[in-house]
Amino acid sequence: MKHIGIVACSAEGAALCYTTICIEGENYTGVKYRHPEVSMHSLPFNEYVEALEKDDWGRIAELMLISAEKLARVGANFLICPDNTIHRVFDEVAEKSPVPWLHIAEEVAKIAKERGYRKVLITGTKYLVESEVYPEKLEKYGVEWLVPEKGDREQINRVIFDELLYGKVLEESRRYFYSVLKWAKEKGCDAAILGCTELPMLADENSPLPTLDSTRILARAALKKALE
Repeated sequence: MKHIGIVACSAEGAALCYTTICIEGENYTGVKYRHPEVSMHSLPFNEYVEALEKDDWGRIAELMLISAEKLARVGANFLICPDNTIHRVFDEVAEKSPVPWLHIAEEVAKIAKERGYRKVLITGTKYLVESEVYPEKLEKYGVEWLVPEKGDREQINRVIFDELLYGKVLEESRRYFYSVLKWAKEKGCDAAILGCTELPMLADENSPLPTLDSTRILARAALKKALE
């Protein structure tokens, strides 16, 4: 099996991705408790946040490459990053990386197409939702998309940074998030992308729309890749 390298950014999303690989590994290997070798590297999260606030995407690419190089040195055969936002510099990073990467939005778009969704809501940080990370991948697979209105983008961003990144799940925030999903359903969406790796903490079985859990989708894609 190939050695999976996880380039971590925020803790909760990276932890969920790692846990999914380890727990669901046996579903792919056919051996109880068996999963591929996994290594993870994380730089201090504040370095990413400071770069985001300065709109310094070159610095974000540098941080990702520091992790990529360290993971390659310990034997990782390919890399994943369970953070949607920083995929804005994916192409630059992948070009300079010592080992190949899987693209989280590419994997989510594949699943959206596979499940027959026609139009999806993109949710996540304001940095992600206002970027081309998902639109260009969804268009590639013929899936239409919608983003929340500006006020909702700001509020979801606040919930992510002030609550979910600290492991806090507030019922009032869940209700608010679901109100946005209901709005999207009225606009013709038949699914919602949880385009922040912490958002799966907020969405449960009562979600007004089927959800595409980017964290777990990426983890499962990595398992498949490791077993090729």
